Formats: sequence, structure tokens, C-alpha cells
Amino acid sequence: MTLFIRFTLILFLCFQTPSLFAQEPAEVLADADALVPAAPALQASAYILKDFHTGKILAENNADARLAPASLTKIMTVYVVFREIKAGHLKLDDVATISQKAWGTSGSRMFVEVNGQVKIEDLLKGVIIQSGNDASVALAEHVAGSEETFAEMMNQQAARLGMANTHFMNADGLPISDHYTSARDLATLTTALISEFPEHYPWFSQKEFTYNKITQHNRNLLLGRDETVDGVKTGFTDEAGYCLVASALREDMRLISVVLGTKSANARASENQTLLNYGYRFYESHRLYEGKKALKEARVWKGASQTVHLGLAEDLHVIIPRRQYKSLKAVVTVDKKITAPIKAGDKFGRVKIELNGKVLFDKDLVALESIESGNIFRRLYDSALMMMEKSDDGK
Repeated sequence: MTLFIRFTLILFLCFQTPSLFAQEPAEVLADADALVPAAPALQASAYILKDFHTGKILAENNADARLAPASLTKIMTVYVVFREIKAGHLKLDDVATISQKAWGTSGSRMFVEVNGQVKIEDLLKGVIIQSGNDASVALAEHVAGSEETFAEMMNQQAARLGMANTHFMNADGLPISDHYTSARDLATLTTALISEFPEHYPWFSQKEFTYNKITQHNRNLLLGRDETVDGVKTGFTDEAGYCLVASALREDMRLISVVLGTKSANARASENQTLLNYGYRFYESHRLYEGKKALKEARVWKGASQTVHLGLAEDLHVIIPRRQYKSLKAVVTVDKKITAPIKAGDKFGRVKIELNGKVLFDKDLVALESIESGNIFRRLYDSALMMMEKSDDGK
């Protein structure tokens, strides 16, 4: 075999070598999870604490129980409207006509006037900040023609998101038969809302909103107690008790906490704060890899280019017990004999993340660009090299 061919093969093998983080991981501890104490027990019917980026559940109790959601229903109401806006079916400056039904809705109100014309943006803020039942019904009727049809849209989105213990009958959360959800499902919904609509999510941190010369304050007490909390929604009925979905962002680590069925407005805030503090005290989050950024450059056979950049389709985050970052082990493996043509997104390897022998993530390594087939000379030349390599391997 010629010196040139042997040098080419050495380069090829170099591209196939698994890689780790920039620094070698420290010696793996026996059981990192043992370093995290059990989550505190809360005085609530159900609760859950979830990491936003990874979906890891840090604490839960009775999280799949079907319970009355009260005004937490409005998270789905807003989510459906946001999707209609994103799809181009609705605009923020469109106006809705307030029906007699919407105007006469009981409970918390935005104080819209019957037959009034109200912008969609104002109605959304009336739902999010003021928890207006009238605004919720007005949005439902404007989007779907009736609140009943809108509830069907809500259930369609719940099914799409995998909210297995959820069924909606109205847009405002007032007590009605067969209307329920769970702490886990609410965490799933909140994750979707924040990730899909970052441009509108800041409304959930707004502390007050004035409409019709009436100023009302956001009922989420944590917005005034913890500057890292930026949402999400409160709820109360006699059946549901005092409920709160909260979310906080500290040093790029976002947690979502859901607490259902507490005894008072102060209790729902305090119990959510307890959950959030537990998560931030004992866990840390890291973005290990940036999506669509090259992690490896691999040899391409018979291609217009001799190399292809490989990476992950999306950012890869991990959440781990504090002080365990150096115990993470990352291995990147690349397939052999990558042959053109290649389409961006084609899978050519794996990225595996381990902690203490437990696999946290196992993701596809994908091509970040397309590579067309090379000309006839390149294809013939690479075919000859591949045959010679196969012949050498068989000796």
C-alpha cells in the first residue's frame, strides 16, 4: 500500500475516535442521586417540580390525579389562542365583540362591556394578568364561535401534547362536570407554552393591567417575592382549592412547579416557593452541546466534499445533582463508511451522556449539511481506496 493511501486511512481512523468533554471527567462517584435529599412534603392535594429543558421530574406527589383546575384552565385557553395567532388565523389587533354570555360570566372579571369591541391583545392580558372569566369566554367565542367548540379545540391540543389526565368543558375553569386535569399535565402544557411562545410569555410576569379605567393586580404573589419567578397562573374555586403554576429562571436553569389544592393564596405561593428552592438548591443545569453546531468532522466517501460536519439537531441540556459536572462522561461515536449523497439531518452516529454509569441521554449525531455525489473520478478513486482497505482488513 502506498504512503499516501496509508496516510489517508490514518486520517479516516482519527475521525472515528470517540471523544469526551474538553477535560477528562473526574472519578465517578458511587451514586450521585444519593447526595440529593428527598423533596419536602407539601400541604397540597398534588404537586410536581419539573426541569424545563430536559423534562426531568425533580419532585412529585399525586401528580396524575384528576383534579379540578379552576383558573389554571386559562393556561390552555391562552395556549390555543396563541396557536391561532401563530397560524395566521388571528391577529393581536383584531377585535372581538363581547356577547351577553361573556359579559355575564361570574367570578373574576376583566370588566368588559356587553357589545363592546375589545382587542385580542387586551383580552389575552385580561385572562393572563386579571384572570378574567369574561375575557376567557370572549376569546373562546371569537376563535371558535362558541365556548363549547373552543373546549373541543382545547381537548385536541391536550391530546396532541400527551395530557392523558385532562378534559376541558369550558374556557374559564368555573366548576362543571367532567372538567379536570393533573399536576403533570399542567407542567407539560406550561412547558409547551413557554417554549413555543417566548415572545408572549413575558405577559405572565406583568404585575398589573388596567382596562376600562380599572387596574387589577396579578394574583401570583411570587412575582413580588422572588425576582426570578416570571409566571405563570393562579386558580381558585371551593372545589379546587388554591392552586398555582409557577416558573422561575435562575442562571439559565428554568424550573416549573405546579401545586394544586392548598388552603390559601399565601399557602399556594409558599409551597411553590418551597419546591423551587429545593430544585435550585440541590440541582444544576448545563447546556452541554449547542444544536446545529459541528461536534465532529467525518470522512465522506464518493462525495463532492471529502468531509461532513456532524452535530445535534437541538441543544443538549442536562440537569444533575450539584457538584457532579466533572463526573459526566460524554462519548461521541461516528459511523464508518459514510458515503455520499448525504442529506442534512441524516443520522451518522450517537452522542451518549452518562453519569455514574447511568445513561442520561443517547442522541443521534446528524449531518449538518448536504453533500452531493462527487464526480466520476472521485467516485472511482474512493471506490478503489475502499476496496484496498477491505483487502488489507482481510489479510
